[in-house]
Amino acid sequence: MTEPIYLALVFHNHQPVGQFDYVTEHSTHVSYLPLIEALEHHPKVRVALHYSGALLEWLKHNQREMLERLRALVAVKQVELLSGGYYEPILAVIPDEDKIGQIEKLNDELEALFGVTPSGMWLTERIWEPHLAKPIAQAALRYVILDDAHFEAVGFESAHEMFGYYITEEQGYALAVFPSLRHLRYAIPWQPVESVLEWLREQAQQASSAQPPRLLLMADNGEKFGTYAGAYEYCWGEGRYMEDLFTALEMNAEWLKTITPSQYMARFPPLGRAYLPATSYTEMGIWSLLTENGQRLAELRQQLERERRADQLRFLRGGMWRNFLVKYDEVNLLHKRMLMVSRKVHAMRRGRKREHALERLWAAQCNDAYWHGLSGGVYLFNLRVANYANLIAAEDAADSEESQLRLQTFDLDQDGHEDVVLLGAPFSAVWSPVHGGGMVELDFRPAAYNLYNVMTRRRESYHARLRQAAAEGSIALPTSPAPPEADRLHSRIVRAKEAGLEHRLIYDWHRRCAFLDHFLSASTTLEEFYRAQYAEQGNFVNQPYQIAESACDGMRAFVTLERSGSVWIGETAHPIRIRKSFHFFRGENVFKAHYSLFSGSAQPLELHFGIETVVGFDGGQDVANSALRLNGESERLPLSALREMEGVTHYSADTVLHNVTLLTALSRPAFLWQFPLETVTLSNDGFERGYQGTVFLHLWHLRLEPDERWEVTLTQSVSQTATHL
Repeated sequence: MTEPIYLALVFHNHQPVGQFDYVTEHSTHVSYLPLIEALEHHPKVRVALHYSGALLEWLKHNQREMLERLRALVAVKQVELLSGGYYEPILAVIPDEDKIGQIEKLNDELEALFGVTPSGMWLTERIWEPHLAKPIAQAALRYVILDDAHFEAVGFESAHEMFGYYITEEQGYALAVFPSLRHLRYAIPWQPVESVLEWLREQAQQASSAQPPRLLLMADNGEKFGTYAGAYEYCWGEGRYMEDLFTALEMNAEWLKTITPSQYMARFPPLGRAYLPATSYTEMGIWSLLTENGQRLAELRQQLERERRADQLRFLRGGMWRNFLVKYDEVNLLHKRMLMVSRKVHAMRRGRKREHALERLWAAQCNDAYWHGLSGGVYLFNLRVANYANLIAAEDAADSEESQLRLQTFDLDQDGHEDVVLLGAPFSAVWSPVHGGGMVELDFRPAAYNLYNVMTRRRESYHARLRQAAAEGSIALPTSPAPPEADRLHSRIVRAKEAGLEHRLIYDWHRRCAFLDHFLSASTTLEEFYRAQYAEQGNFVNQPYQIAESACDGMRAFVTLERSGSVWIGETAHPIRIRKSFHFFRGENVFKAHYSLFSGSAQPLELHFGIETVVGFDGGQDVANSALRLNGESERLPLSALREMEGVTHYSADTVLHNVTLLTALSRPAFLWQFPLETVTLSNDGFERGYQGTVFLHLWHLRLEPDERWEVTLTQSVSQTATHL
């Protein structure tokens, strides 16, 4: 007789801080609501659900009825609600006070909304590090859901050791850990219900009465069941997948019983102890590696899968999540700024102001802008904007009693080199001397906006798929005939939202930020510079500068960076020294960058010198949202265009979305080159182009005599009156 087994279905529902309302609303109607309705129609099916705090806040304001229906399902114990970090942070890399605080906040929210005290939690992206057991247990939770890959990495056998839960601990703080089975995660909903049921029956037949009844747990994103391309019709529409699945579960209840994790724990003991490594699910291990290594690992895994070498495959787990802090400088800067602000917020006196600052800090820890995988992540401009907005607001609250400018020199980004950090009103700024002396962050505090929030264009491993498909002529566009249903759902075809994306795969050889210094040949074109395929004649743009001076008296702050380098003209390297000084004034919405070039050559030099700046306004691909105005003219020009202009003395870039205008004035008229930073990313809907900011290059053709000094001043000012159409 077939032994009864238990099936735990766990659905994780999340929308990030900064998500567009229409996206959350769409997911609600095609994923979240249909699941609630299906559970109401199938009262014998028990599941566990997790809603992140940001999503719950949206639902409270827009879907109160859905929450009431969910409360009814919770009341009859058909649904178990999971806790987690309120704003869905990467729990391993935020301070312990924030770990516990975020979990307790979601615990309290579930108690207030649904009258329940959660027992377990959803761990963001199943990113586990062994030390997490302690703060999770300290937040009064008993279990966490991980991936079977965590267990396989230390030798657990998927064939017979993944059907229950284990106990781990950190410093004596015990925590139960459940493995989510990869087979079920891939099978539901992509394999026919009959196939899923057959596999489950095989597991039941192999069950032993000497052990606790088998638990087979599947945990996955709720958005997969409706929001992904083609999934709604397949899962809830004519495909009826979820209806058929739930019906099959009810009809086979004599040997296959649905249960929630806490219900299983209440009835059955653990399978033993487990100490698990710092890892996540398999795909995350590949994504976190540097591009070339990720490609090699993916190819090796595919080879072993073809050879059916599961005995070796399970030990190939790739990198750990923290590699994203190496892979993307922008992610690392955001993370280190978050740690800096966290220390300041936790040092505040207890009270309403501190509670408000904590809220904003925790919102800034939302994970989605801190990494990149199959979907946009850090490449989604609106998510970076939201994280910075919350971070700046938290820091502003922590600094509210400090009215003077402060200048600090220390290793902010933890790369072994000193950085310069300016704090005050209305600007905060960060310089990275080792990266060409560039200004990598400029926060305008009154608008809680990082004006230099741009992304460097990088090679991603999935770009090879796009190139190959383009060469084969096999890219499916929105106007192409609909592919077969199975291909569409399993991503066996290469989809792209527009033609020609393979020509937009452009990679920068240096970090994009402001006040980088270039020497170009006279023949260099804007197109070549835009594509980062040109000859740089100087050794300044990605080379280290020295901190020559830095001083601050509370009212005025200045930073001087200097580099003695060379410019190649023909086969000869000529010595050049660049000195750039930045001047800020307390309470003034303006700062100056004064440049001096010194020639150490024995002969006159004909030079094409350029200063690169950036602007990071989300929505810059649409002139209705953000635009450029030249020399005070009224015409609004798109920020996303390639443009070459002569005789520019001043120009402005504005964002209507945030009511901010950044004006740049030049003490010498310049040629101005403009181009957009655009990336090509892959999501469940296919390849797409994303705007990541705009680069401006201010160019001067100058003749520098021996021992001569050449000077120019760039003045940037900010106003909160953006120009409108």
